[in-house]
Amino acid sequence: MEQENKVKLHGMWASTYSLRVEIALRLKGIPYEYIEEDLSNKSQLLLKYNPVHKKVPVLVHNGKSIAESYIILEYIDETWNSDPRILPEDPYGRAKVRFWASYIQQQLFEGLSRVVTSRGEAQEKALEEVFERLKVFEGGMKEYLQGGASFTNGESLGLLDILMVVTFGPYKAHEEVLGFKMLDPERNPLLFSWVAAMKEHPVVKEVDPPHGKLVELLQFIRSTSHARSH
Repeated sequence: MEQENKVKLHGMWASTYSLRVEIALRLKGIPYEYIEEDLSNKSQLLLKYNPVHKKVPVLVHNGKSIAESYIILEYIDETWNSDPRILPEDPYGRAKVRFWASYIQQQLFEGLSRVVTSRGEAQEKALEEVFERLKVFEGGMKEYLQGGASFTNGESLGLLDILMVVTFGPYKAHEEVLGFKMLDPERNPLLFSWVAAMKEHPVVKEVDPPHGKLVELLQFIRSTSHARSH
C-alpha cells in the first residue's frame, strides 16, 4: 500500500513554484520524498520527467510525473480530496479563486520579477506597475479577508494564500536587496497583515527559505541580469 501512494517532489529550495507544492503537500499531510535539483546541472530524472520545460517542480506519484506548479496543486487537491481543500468545491468559488490566482501569477509575480532584474528608469516603471497592481489586488482581497480573517480559506491556507505567501513572503529580503519596500504596511495594510499572518503558519515556517540565502540569491540574480543587459 505504501508503494501505491509513493510521492516524490523534484524541487529547488528557493523556487517559488516548488515551495507552492511543498506547502500543499504538507497542508494535506501527504508524506513525500524531496529531491533537491541543481538547476545548473539538472538530473537525468528531472529531464526524463519534464522533457518539455526541463524545470522544477515535478511531482512523481506512483511513478507518473506531473509538471507545472499550478497543475500539480490542482492534482493534489483532486487526488487527496479530503480537508483542507486548496480550492473551493463550489464551481463559482473555484472560478473566482482561479481568476485571482492568475492575477497573482501574471500581474504580481511577473511584475516583481521585472523589478528585481531591472535598474534605473526601467525599474522605476516596473515598480510603479507593481504598486498599481497591488492596489487593485488589495481591493479584490477585501471580499476574502473581511472581518479580519487571516486566510482566504478560513482556518487553513487555500490556493490564493499559497501563491501570495511564496511570492511576497520574502518581502524583507526584497527590501534589503532593492533598497525599498515592495510590500508596505501603509500602502497595502490588508496585504501586509495577510502575508504577515501567513508567515506565522506552521507549514509556511517549515519551508520558509533562510533570509540570508535568499538575499544572496537575489543579489546574484540582479548582478547576472545587469551583466547580460550590458
